[in-house]
Amino acid sequence: MRDTLSAAGALLFTPLSGCRAASSGPGGFEGFEPAYVRLEREGILAGRERELWDIYKQCRLCPRECEVNRLAGENEICKADDTLRVHSAGPHFGEERPLVGRYGSGTIFFSHCNLRCCFCQNWEIAHRGDGGAISHSALARAMLSLQERGCHNINLVTPTHMVPHIVRALRIAVNRGLRLPIVYNTSGYDKLETIRKLDGIVDMYMPDFKFQDGQTAHTYCAEAADYPEVAAAAIKEMYRQVGVLKTDKRGVAMRGLIVRHLVMPNNLAGTDRFLTWVVRDLSPDTYVNMMSQYRPCHKAFDYPEIARPLSRKEWRRAVSWARESGLTNLDI
Repeated sequence: MRDTLSAAGALLFTPLSGCRAASSGPGGFEGFEPAYVRLEREGILAGRERELWDIYKQCRLCPRECEVNRLAGENEICKADDTLRVHSAGPHFGEERPLVGRYGSGTIFFSHCNLRCCFCQNWEIAHRGDGGAISHSALARAMLSLQERGCHNINLVTPTHMVPHIVRALRIAVNRGLRLPIVYNTSGYDKLETIRKLDGIVDMYMPDFKFQDGQTAHTYCAEAADYPEVAAAAIKEMYRQVGVLKTDKRGVAMRGLIVRHLVMPNNLAGTDRFLTWVVRDLSPDTYVNMMSQYRPCHKAFDYPEIARPLSRKEWRRAVSWARESGLTNLDI
């Protein structure tokens, strides 16, 4: 496993000028201590890390269960081997308002992805694997740099296939003073066993729930026909761990669940059924971000039914469904 920061990776974490530190301590949360601090203090985090590396030997981190030995450099559908690869890290102001606050969400984009949607808007990172190989210490330094720059959280984007690396880097960072809440920003295609091992490590989960129909997911997401069932089970476990979204007095998120849903042409995402599921299986108070920014990218033009942007009529219909659903914490 590589443990040196590549020249390409070194460029990722160059500090930006003009960022102000939050005035009320790390992340701006008075008296806040993430659960992972206690887990590290009690030796539990080290045990979780060992368990995750064991899974890595016959990789079953995600529902694909490829069972390749990634410690030996093997890879399968996600195209990630034993290397920790990161595309970029920095304050992000385009996320949900409770994550962004005043100083931004400390966003770290990992290379590759286990879901591989044909319409991916970040396909250069998720499919092509753009990014640099870095060490666990370098990732820890990136987390600490984001904290020093005043970011309100550490936002891990597409982390599913990198979980053992992330936990190792987190252990380094927490022993050097990291105290920001961790956001697990995922496609929703997560194995229940892996999510359970993150209990007490992750403060905020932010999964997508993309599709309600297995055949649709099979068509657009590299044959992931089990996506609806897998995502539903994983999100329920996330909700059990962290509950509804909680914010501080400034409205900055500290803990809880945010569910994202991308509205697609021809209602291929099953938006009406998704909304019903959230109210029925989670809570009407669940923070739901309904996203309208679908546009055809990457290989979407190979499929005529998604080879166009969302229409205004389709978006208005989705908003109407959302407002009639009974959800009380909608972001549209």
